[in-house]
Amino acid sequence: MVKKSEDPELWNNKNEAQKTLKEKSLVEEKLNQFLAIKNTLNDNREYFNLAKEEGDAQLITDIEKNLLELKKTSDAFEIECLFSGETDANNCFVDFNAGAGGTDSCDFALMLLRMYERFAGKRKFKVEIVSILDGEEAGIRSATLKISGRFAFGWMKTESGVHRLVRISPFNANDKRQTSFASVWAYPEVDDEIEIVIEEKDLRVDTFRASGSGGQHVNKTDSAVRMTHLPTNIVVQCQSDRSQIRNRAECMKMLKSRLYELELQKKRDALAATESTKTDNSWGHQIRSYVLHPYQMVKDLRTGFESGNIQAVLDGEIEGFIKAALTEK
Repeated sequence: MVKKSEDPELWNNKNEAQKTLKEKSLVEEKLNQFLAIKNTLNDNREYFNLAKEEGDAQLITDIEKNLLELKKTSDAFEIECLFSGETDANNCFVDFNAGAGGTDSCDFALMLLRMYERFAGKRKFKVEIVSILDGEEAGIRSATLKISGRFAFGWMKTESGVHRLVRISPFNANDKRQTSFASVWAYPEVDDEIEIVIEEKDLRVDTFRASGSGGQHVNKTDSAVRMTHLPTNIVVQCQSDRSQIRNRAECMKMLKSRLYELELQKKRDALAATESTKTDNSWGHQIRSYVLHPYQMVKDLRTGFESGNIQAVLDGEIEGFIKAALTEK
């Protein structure tokens, strides 16, 4: 029997061939990860038996450290085995928008951006702020991150939704408890295998001077680009590079990704009578609550998963929430 990837007829359809080879590569990668974890565990078992026989306390301590690291690796691998979407292996963009709550919501949006930056950093992903609009007093009104790495979208896709913060507001002179909201929306970067056609007549392209903190070119050249897709009214912008040409190219990538995600959302809506991932950025639509007062707790309202270590969560330890959401689906 001829394996599919070795089928001489496979290359009659180039797109199908590329898709098959991509799937084969992902399966081989997961198999190799599993074997590496299994071999490391077996090696440490042998070392442990040897350490017991020789009474080597230092070796036992080293084995304990190795096993703790192996547990982190195997936990992450278990989550990655839940990824099944066509674009889960792709890079992704993540949009942040402050919602109801005034200055606190802007500050919360910045807290979320930093949380996902730290999470991505721990996974060794490359993180880039593509665009950012500062809040009037503090935080940010909006921003877009680009996260690059294997399975970046798979890790981020369940984080889309409205997040809610409850705390004593540092911006309130009367020390009153404040509830604020910010939205997160992750969508995959489309690769060359997915063809998205955008006609020039459907685009409006504006250039402007970048604002906010960042490089020497800020407020000196019209390098920032804002691109509007007129039929859908989708707006993307990029100010991360001092080259207008490169910013325009990145905008086009973002726009194609947004259009692709829009089509996927239409299909999801047709199959299930559920609300769109991007709901009202206010009461009644949150997916997760971050409570700092009167107690400390982060709780995902979709799955019931919670953590009392709110500082660790804000420092990027969100794997438990992601695993719970993927398992729920």
